[in-house]
Amino acid sequence: MAENVRKERPLEWMFALRGPISPIQSIVFGILGFLLILLVWIALTRGEVPAVQPSILPSPGKVFTAFGELLRENELIKNLCLSLGFNLGGYIKSLALSLPIGFLIGLFPIFRASFQSPVDAFRFIPITAITSLFIVAFGIGSTSKINFLAFGIMIYLIPVVIQRINEVKDVYLKTVYTIGANAWQTITTVYIPSVLSKLSDDIRVLTAISWTYIIVAEGIASQGGLGSLIFFAAKRQGRPDKTFAILLIFILIGIIQDRLFVAMDRKFFPHKYQIKDKYKKELKIPESIKLLISFGGKILLWSMLAIYILIAINEFTGILSDVKILDYFFQDTCWVVHVIFLSIIGYQAWHLFKPKTQVT
Repeated sequence: MAENVRKERPLEWMFALRGPISPIQSIVFGILGFLLILLVWIALTRGEVPAVQPSILPSPGKVFTAFGELLRENELIKNLCLSLGFNLGGYIKSLALSLPIGFLIGLFPIFRASFQSPVDAFRFIPITAITSLFIVAFGIGSTSKINFLAFGIMIYLIPVVIQRINEVKDVYLKTVYTIGANAWQTITTVYIPSVLSKLSDDIRVLTAISWTYIIVAEGIASQGGLGSLIFFAAKRQGRPDKTFAILLIFILIGIIQDRLFVAMDRKFFPHKYQIKDKYKKELKIPESIKLLISFGGKILLWSMLAIYILIAINEFTGILSDVKILDYFFQDTCWVVHVIFLSIIGYQAWHLFKPKTQVT
C-alpha cells in the first residue's frame, strides 16, 4: 500500500511525518547534505571581500591547509593521543564508580532514601566552576584532569542508572521469584542484564559530555591535548583556521566513537536488534562480501592486539627499542590504553575457551 502511494506521489515521502527512509535515500541525501553545507561554506568565504570575515569563518582551503601546519608545528598526533587518554580515562573511572553507586541507590531503600536527593541535586552543579577543587585535591597533572572529566560524567550517569533500574519490568521480577531466585540471583540475572542493555545507549549519548569539558580540563596547567592546542595554537596566535581544523577532528572522533559504541552494542546485546532488523530495509550485501568484511575485521583486530603486545613488552623492558611509544604519545594516561587492550584480550580469550553449550 505504502509503495503504491509512493509510486503515485514520488516526492511526498520527503515531507511525510516520520516517514520511512530507504538505505539508498539515506546515503544519497546524506552525501548531498554534506555537499550543500560545503558549498554554503565556500560561498560565504570566497572572494576578496567575503560575506563572512576570515577571522570568523576561514575558507575550507585554509582549514584543510591548517592540518599540515598542526602536524608539523604543533604535534597534532601527540595532542590527539593525550586527549583520547584523558577522555577514555574519565569514562573508565566514571563507569567504575557510577555503576555500583547507581545500583546501590536504585536497589536498596536505605541508600535511595539517603542519597537520591543529593544525587539529583548534583546535576545542577556548574562543573566548570569547581576546577580549583580538583587542583587542590589532585594537583595539576593528568590525575586531576581525568577525575574532573569522570565527575562531569558521573553526575549525569548515576541518575540514569537509577532510572534504568526503576524501568525493569515487574513481570521479570515475578518470574524469578516464582522459580525461587534469591536477591543476589535476581540482581545478576534480571537487573544487571536489563540495565546494561539500556545503559549502553545512554553511555553512547553521554560521550559528548566529556568532549564538552575537555577544553576546561586541559586548561588546568597545560599538559597538552586538543583542548589545550585550541587555546594556545589557535586562539592566542589568532588562527581561526587551526581552531576549525581541530573542531573537525573533534567531530570525526565523535563519529568514530559513536559507530564503535553501536558496534559494541550489537555485539553484546543482539536481542535489541532482532525485531528492528527483521522489518528494517537494508542494502542487500552478498554473503561473500559479508564474510570477507567479517574476516577482514578479525584480521585487523588480532593484528592490533599483536602490535599492542609488542609495544607493551617494549614499554616495560625496552628490548625492542629505546623509544617507548605509549609513554611518548599518552604520557601519564598509558594505563588507559593498557586497560582497554587487556579487556579486549581477556574477552577474546574467554570467548575462545569458554565451554560450548550442549544442545540436546
